[in-house]
Amino acid sequence: PQAPAAPTGERIFASPLARRMAAQAGIDLATLRGSGPHGRIVKADIEAAVAAGPAPAARAPAAPRAELPAAETFGLPPFTEVPHSMIRKTIARRLTEGVRDLPHFHLTIDCEIDALLRIRQELNAKSDQYKLSVNDFVVRAAALALKKEPALNASWTETAMRQYERVDISVAVAIPAGLITPVIRGADAKGLAEISNEMRALAERARAGKLKPEEYTGGSFSVSNLGMFGIRSFTAVINPPQAAILAVGAGEQRPIVRDGALAVATVMSCTLTTDHRVADGATAARFLAAFKKLVEDPLQMLL
Repeated sequence: PQAPAAPTGERIFASPLARRMAAQAGIDLATLRGSGPHGRIVKADIEAAVAAGPAPAARAPAAPRAELPAAETFGLPPFTEVPHSMIRKTIARRLTEGVRDLPHFHLTIDCEIDALLRIRQELNAKSDQYKLSVNDFVVRAAALALKKEPALNASWTETAMRQYERVDISVAVAIPAGLITPVIRGADAKGLAEISNEMRALAERARAGKLKPEEYTGGSFSVSNLGMFGIRSFTAVINPPQAAILAVGAGEQRPIVRDGALAVATVMSCTLTTDHRVADGATAARFLAAFKKLVEDPLQMLL
């Protein structure tokens, strides 16, 4: 349940998980009354706050209405101001933090995906228990490449590098309120069908606004795919405290040179954005090389 804000300077007692969940959801811990021992804020309190939605603001004495400076609105067409949703505020805060605090660098690689498309078609024709998408292959390839280059499956802290023992892939999903990143946990240990079915269920719940906080918090690496919109390539902003995000473009037919002759292949451009504090260019390049090898020889992902 929500309560009046704690007095300024008063210590707030909350579990580490509750603090992470509150940060992801954009909830001010000072507005909550904890249900744990000695009033400690726990996971259940954050879930209840998310389910209840934002608390109504305390009514304040009316202040004289300040007119906007004429220069600020001069020449603008008529407009309506739409209040920010909680998720929009969270996106703005976290991505501003990412751009401001993380030294980004970007590397792009082109992957031929004709073999992947053929295998995807063959596998989908064999069973009605799953429907594989290109993005399912991307998530699987990224997870396996991270096992080869674990330095990217990490976070920077001021005292040490936090190296994650499991590959948890956050996958960007567009929803009416903005963007949310459901997490495929242990993606390196899951097959394509399991990844596909889990991702489809998570995306459906995300669009219906029914994701639990533990389903979209955490994650050690992110994938954002805009290929379905025909975007050829783009760069994405890292979601702190993660160290990298892979931006995936559309597969499109392009001219290539193979064995000295001109040919046509379906090519997908992928751009990796990396926190330079965590990894250098060579590490990121090795990850992309491993990713490309898996995407272009997708049978390796079935083993």
